Amino acid sequence: MTRTDEKVGYLPAGEPNSHTRESAADGVESVLRMLEGRWKLIILFHLFGGQVRRFSDLERAIAGISQKMLIQQLRQLEADGIVRRIVHHQVPPKFEYCLTEWGQALCPALDALLAWSAERSEHTPSPDPAAP
Repeated sequence: MTRTDEKVGYLPAGEPNSHTRESAADGVESVLRMLEGRWKLIILFHLFGGQVRRFSDLERAIAGISQKMLIQQLRQLEADGIVRRIVHHQVPPKFEYCLTEWGQALCPALDALLAWSAERSEHTPSPDPAAP
């Protein structure tokens, strides 16, 4: 399993937030809205570690994504403040993308999700071949 924290260090521990169930549910819902979609997390993974990637590099690196979908997903991530778009005014125009500092802070959370997913496979019993 690839660990994203090797590319980016964890942020220093701050004061813990005191959430109620309702505020926590609202916060998680807003985060999931920002990250929803088939491609956003894959795009983020390609940008972790402070990498600056050209649009064409992202398009080649992410198999199966259409140009239109990549543009849409990058624009949404940019609007949410997770990705920064760098425009080089030349002919033809050159666009590069990188994570904002806030976007880079997602790394530990996604690393925790990967670890959680790996634990599931360790704790999931094998299917019983005699079961119907």
